[in-house]
Amino acid sequence: MKIIKVEAIELRLPESEMADYPDRASPAGNTLIVKIHTDEGIVGVGEVESSARVAKAIIEAPSSMVMVQGLGQLIIGMNPLDIRVINDKLYQSSFYYGRRGVVVHSIGGIDIALWDIAGKYYNQPIYQLLGGAYHKKVRAYASVLFGKDGNETCEIGKKWISKGFTAVKFGWDPMGQSEKLDLELVEGARRGVGDKCDVLIDAGCCWDTMTAIRRAQQFEDYNIFWLEEPLAQDNIEGYGKLTSVSRIPIAAGEGHCGRFDFGDLIKRGGIHIAQVDLARNGFTEAVRIADMAEDHSLKIVNHFWTTGINLAASLHWLASRKTSFICEYGVEETPIRWDVTKQKMRIDAEGLVHVPEGSGLGVDLDEETIERLWVK
Repeated sequence: MKIIKVEAIELRLPESEMADYPDRASPAGNTLIVKIHTDEGIVGVGEVESSARVAKAIIEAPSSMVMVQGLGQLIIGMNPLDIRVINDKLYQSSFYYGRRGVVVHSIGGIDIALWDIAGKYYNQPIYQLLGGAYHKKVRAYASVLFGKDGNETCEIGKKWISKGFTAVKFGWDPMGQSEKLDLELVEGARRGVGDKCDVLIDAGCCWDTMTAIRRAQQFEDYNIFWLEEPLAQDNIEGYGKLTSVSRIPIAAGEGHCGRFDFGDLIKRGGIHIAQVDLARNGFTEAVRIADMAEDHSLKIVNHFWTTGINLAASLHWLASRKTSFICEYGVEETPIRWDVTKQKMRIDAEGLVHVPEGSGLGVDLDEETIERLWVK
């Protein structure tokens, strides 16, 4: 079997639909779908959660020099089952302009599509190829943005608990504007979710180190499940100081990509929970990251905000990891989130989301949605 074609398909909501959302509550409105075609008719699907236009250029770019290569042309003619070989080739061939950021994101999207091909070829779900499932359903938390104040945040929490979730994560603006508002937002979140369900707080990288230490102490009264990305993603020294004193688990990693990037966050930053976005890393690298994290006694979770491709990949990866314990479940109500795949992967009556069965990712693209949102 050989790879004969690599497609990088940019999806974007029409500007008229994007205008329906205020800037601070922008939806999952743009993503890149990767399709890899083989000479045996098997097509693998992946996703890149990044700057879709830039990732598309990286995949479609022509050759420049030995270590400045466009990714798509490099794998034409290769056996798609040689996943580790391809992964290493893409990394080395983009060495002069990659190693971090959007290049690693793009490699990750290709990698997901290769694993999808492998699953379809062997007629197995990806979790089986990763070594089997420790669990086939995972507790899900509703991932949403804060309201403008405590009362609005309270109502948001009530909404998602009423829909069957047992945990809600609130994130980003207006957290970080003042101490008073920070505490009001968390109090409102707890009030809305209630005492029997869990509150997760995503600070959105808004504080300096000393402020984050103070907030972690102040939030203890609200029994926070975890405090996510309280510091700038490059403030590794600050993470080390925070995690050494915080009694609330500190989670981070959504903006990190690749095992070398995560290595600093895990070893020097001392985080307690590693959040890995499959559409920014791919399965091959996510396995390496999870192995490292678990070797350092961390737990692992996913990061997810875009389409059902990313959610399906996350679920297969979470199923294959012993320390996974909860799944980020973006609830933004946009076509990018819900309509790209035919399978919706809704939560059940217990607030759990089931790992897709079937070969590969276990999801199919809704080609009508792809055609409608395709930026050509």
